[in-house]
This record gives sequence, structure tokens and C-alpha cells, in this order.
Amino acid sequence: MQTVTHRQLFFQHIAQTSDFPLGLEIDRADGIYLYEQTVDGTEGQRYMDLISGIGVSNVGHRHPHVLQAIHNQLDKYMHLMVYGEYVQTPQTQLAHALAQTLPPSLSNVYFTNSGTEAVEGAMKLAKRYTGRSEIISCFNAYHGSTQGALSLSGDENFKRNYRPLLPDIRHIRPRDWNDIEQISERTAAVIMEVVAGEAGVRVPDATYLQAVRQRCTDVGALLIFDEIQTGFGRTGTFWAFEDFGVVPDVLLCAKGMGGGMPIGAFISSVEIMSVFRNNPILGHITTFGGHPVSCASSLATLQVIQEHKLHEQAEAKGQLFRQLLKHPAIREIRGKGLMLAVEFDSFDVLKPIIDRAIKNGQSRLGQSRPGVITDWFLFCNNSMRIAPPLIITEEQIREACTVILEAIDTVLG
Repeated sequence: MQTVTHRQLFFQHIAQTSDFPLGLEIDRADGIYLYEQTVDGTEGQRYMDLISGIGVSNVGHRHPHVLQAIHNQLDKYMHLMVYGEYVQTPQTQLAHALAQTLPPSLSNVYFTNSGTEAVEGAMKLAKRYTGRSEIISCFNAYHGSTQGALSLSGDENFKRNYRPLLPDIRHIRPRDWNDIEQISERTAAVIMEVVAGEAGVRVPDATYLQAVRQRCTDVGALLIFDEIQTGFGRTGTFWAFEDFGVVPDVLLCAKGMGGGMPIGAFISSVEIMSVFRNNPILGHITTFGGHPVSCASSLATLQVIQEHKLHEQAEAKGQLFRQLLKHPAIREIRGKGLMLAVEFDSFDVLKPIIDRAIKNGQSRLGQSRPGVITDWFLFCNNSMRIAPPLIITEEQIREACTVILEAIDTVLG
């Protein structure tokens, strides 16, 4: 009988979202590395994960402190009850720890399973608290793929085949001062990424965000900051908004907060969040949001980042990438901390470079090097995404840059 391979099962039974999945068969992961599975059971190709599973593995894969926290919680309990009914230690400890990193106005946490669920909860919260229906987001913004979150997306290509979506969504041009005037007394909330991720890591001017904050205050709209990609140390501070002198009314996080486990949250004040208590009761419900194992993993992740000051090292490590990635084909490097976009002329130039870096395997000197996994951005496909685990070392950065530069030379001759 012919053996069915995992690759065959993958294409037979796993729903595909593109015609060209990477298809890497990973057997294990550790630190910043992924290790490919081989047919004979021996260790295969090693890959350096320069995108952290798309912004997730901020403390690396399988960090020992995170694993220990997960094991400890597994010995106690897993799911007990839908969100908000029982006092569960992992939830309360994590919520307290999050509040300690934030201004006093952001002290009340609602845990979700993912970033897009945090967006959905925040949209409901804003409508319920303000009694308004209009929500404003930015062109070229990405906030998730569920119907509500997709409605906020600033790229029509991702939306047109799923319409009708939510009504009363308005888009403004990011970092455009004139569009701020569109925020009005009809607006329930303005949702913004502090650093625009899928647009290709666009960092705003602090005075622009401050002006948006003031306009929201003036018209009574809530300001929601989406820190799903930037939170938990990615940009050089624990939260990206700390660098801009602006405090939102609602903060969203996910991705890097879980240490590899699924979790998200929207965070606000007790006053704002209290609207979920009545009219109707149980104004927002989740079964698995705030899962105790995910909360234990998240708390351990937070502790690792703070104890090792990983967020404080991110800017210097990002600067090292900028210094090393010098090549005539590179047009610009944008970003903040360890959230970078390396721009090339076009997707047709970039895609073969990404593919070559992944398949690298051997250096020109015959030394074994890891493949390097990078990516492009949803709304900026001529730029390479570099967002490695915050634990990456200087030596590893140098090796990664060597592989990328060799890939550029190989592809472009």
C-alpha cells in the first residue's frame, strides 16, 4: 500500500488561501529557527524565521519560560466556563500585568482569541458607548478578515467579492492632515495602526497622531489604536504609542502577546467597558477568549520581554539590519525597532529574492547556512518584511543579512 505523505494530506484536506503556499514541512522549532522534516527522519533544512510567524513569536519559538508556564497551567485546568463568569488566576494575573504597562485610563481588559476578534469587540464597544454608528479607518490599513474587521480594510481588492459589508464605514488617508476634519459628531470611533504594518511599515509623525487624538476628543469619538502587530516590544517600547505622546481610548493587541498561543485583547477604561454589562446583559460573549493556557503563556511572554529588556534592545537591532542591508537594489528601509520594510523596485524583483533566501542552504564558500524566511506586505508587495523574534542576536542578524544579500546578488546577477 502506498504511503500518503503529509504534503499530500496538506493539499487534500487543508483549505488553501492561495495557489502558492510555501509548503515547508516543519518538524520542530526553537528560538529563531524552524527545522524541516525529512522522509527518513533525519533533521532537514534549517530556517531562520525573520517574520516571527507574522509578528507572533516575539520571544522566539518555544521559549523555556513560556513552555514552563504552559505546563504548569495544564496541570491545573484548561477550559472551565465561558468568559467572565469564574475568577481564573491566569486571566486576572495577565490583566493586572497588562494594566501595569499602561496609563491608568487603560485598565480594563477583555480577552479574545485573536486580533480580528479584538477588532470586532472594539467596534461593538465604540458603537454601544457613543450611541453612534460611523467608524473611520485608514486606506491601506489591515485590521483582520472577519466581516466587521474586513469592512475596515483600506484596500478594495480584499473586499469587493465579499460585499455587502458593514455600512457607515469611512476611510481617510493616513498621515493626511486635511482628512482629520472628516472625524465628526457622527463618528463613534477612529481606528488606526500606530505604525501602519501591511501598508509597508509607515511610521507617522507624532504631531499627526496628536491632532487625531485632539479631534476625537473634541467631537466625542473614541480613538482605537490597533497594536496587534506593534505591541509587546516590537517597535522599541512595550507599546508603540508610548513614543508618540498619545493615549488611545481603546487599545488592541494580539499576535506577539501569546508566546505562540492564540490570544488577543481589547483594553479600555472601566467606564467605557461597563456598557457591556446591560442593555443587553452579556453585551459581548466569547467561549474560549482568555483561555487559561493562553493567558499563562501570555503572562510568561510579558515577563520575558520585561525581565530581559527585549523591547529596549529592538531599536539597536533594527539599526544593525539597516546598516548591513546595503545594496544598489534596495531603494529604502523603513520602520521602527524590529519592524522593518526593505523596499525594492517591484514585486517581480522582490519575490525571487524571497524565494532564493528561503532555499539558500549553502553559502558561496560552501558553508552551511540557514534558509531565511521573509515575506512581503498585503498592501505593499515591493517591500520585504523583516520582523524577527526580539531575542535575535547580533551574530544571527549578520548571518541573516549575508543570506539576503547573497540572494539579491544571485537573483539579480
